[in-house]
Order: sequence, then C-alpha cells, then structure tokens
Amino acid sequence: MKFTILPSPEILKNDVECFMMVEYTGEEGLAIKVSPNGVPGMVFQQNNGRSALEHIITQSGRTACPPPLFLYGPGTEPSVMHYKRGSSTTTQVIFKPHALQTLLGINASLLSDGWAELHEFSAQDLNSQLLEANNEQERITLLTNFLLARFKQAKTRDTLVEESLRFIHTNSGSIQVKDLLEYLHLSERQFERRFTQTVGLSPHVYIRVKRFNEAIRLIKTRQFERLTDVAYALNFYDQSHFIRDIKAFSGMTPKSISQKVDDFHDQVGYSYV
Repeated sequence: MKFTILPSPEILKNDVECFMMVEYTGEEGLAIKVSPNGVPGMVFQQNNGRSALEHIITQSGRTACPPPLFLYGPGTEPSVMHYKRGSSTTTQVIFKPHALQTLLGINASLLSDGWAELHEFSAQDLNSQLLEANNEQERITLLTNFLLARFKQAKTRDTLVEESLRFIHTNSGSIQVKDLLEYLHLSERQFERRFTQTVGLSPHVYIRVKRFNEAIRLIKTRQFERLTDVAYALNFYDQSHFIRDIKAFSGMTPKSISQKVDDFHDQVGYSYV
C-alpha cells in the first residue's frame, strides 16, 4: 500500500486537516484495522468503478457496507475495513473535529460511530464526477471545489467549542471536563449539548479518545522505557485504567501495541494491516 498525504488549501485549513490518497496494487483481499481518532471525514474509494470495500465490522459486531463515496463521523470503537480482491484507490478528506457542522451544516451527533451517503446532505452528484475522473489529481480537485463551495455558504461556527478543542489538544494528557467548564465559563449541561452537536462525541469521550491517541504517539516515540511511564505521563488513575482505555479504543493491550506500533498510520485513525 502506498500512502500520500497532501496539505489542505490555505482557505480550508480551519476545517480540513489534510487529504490522503491510498493506492493498493495487490491482488489479495485486504483487512485494515482502524482505531478511533475523534475526527470525521469524507472517503471516495473504488475498485473498477465500484466500492472497493466489502464491509466494515466494528468490535461490537456492527457491519456496514458503504458506497464508493461516503461521509463518516467520529468513532469510539475499533473496526476492521475489509477490502475486496484486486487493486483499489482511496481518496480521503480528513476533517477537523468540528467540520461536519461548520462545512456541511450537519449535527455531528447524527454521524457518531456511523456513516452516510453524501447525497443525504448535498444535491450535487459528486460521486459520478469522481468515478469519471481520470486520475487522483482530478479527484482531489473535485473534492476541493466541492468543499470550497460549501465553505462559501456561511455556516454558524461555535467558536467556544472550537476554542475548547484547541484547549483539549494542548492539554490532552491532563485535562478534564471540569477544567473546560472553568476555562469557558459555561454550565456543564449547556457545554455538553453544544460540544456533542458540533463534534459528535461528548466532551468526556472525546478527551478519552485524544488521550488514547496521545498514548499511541508517545509509545511511537520510544522515549519511555516502560509503558507505566506513558500511563503516568498522561495522568491515568492507575495501570488498570490505562490498559482498559487502550483496549477499549484499539482492541489490543498496550504491550501488544508497543510491539506493532511502527505499523500504525496515525493520519487514518491509527490503522494497521
């Protein structure tokens, strides 16, 4: 598999993290394990003009068979993406956590742990255009133009929620919801409603996901001699709490992850073959 990351155009940087292209040239079917990273996105994937995905199965047993073009919301459990036999191409737009609302005007909680076809939210037949495109560059241009058109249609931004996201990302190893409430001067009920509508996850769950992501990042750096030091650095209550959260979001123990951590691709939600 070949991964290519392209930066977001400057005008979309507040809402789009990056574009990613994945090219698979093998002939066998493929299974990619994905752990959550708390962000939504948009995917176009195809194998000879049809969906390259056989199905997606979550750890709890839910099965989905998405079409070539679909939106996905922030997830909270690991899943396995099963690809059909033969080569395929995937073009993915990785959004910022709040972008379903700010770019597309979608209540993000509707897509939490789920996906939807784009035509449910847009009259434009982007799927056909992407299928007719001659190469990946044309697909990137089509996706960019679609997002630029949506960007120019003014959406209400919840600047307090976006500020809370920046605060979480800066302090992902130590922050709690009560710290956010003090920082933003909001009541818990009001903040939770606004955050969940914008991001798709509750503040508490989102913080847990980001701390899990930070744990993977720290393990990858190999700067800690023991996994207990990672748990300590991220202020987990104890070792069992650390193991429980890592297993909840990855399906693996911290020790197993440390042995496979070089195989994790963090831009796609900490995935590995």
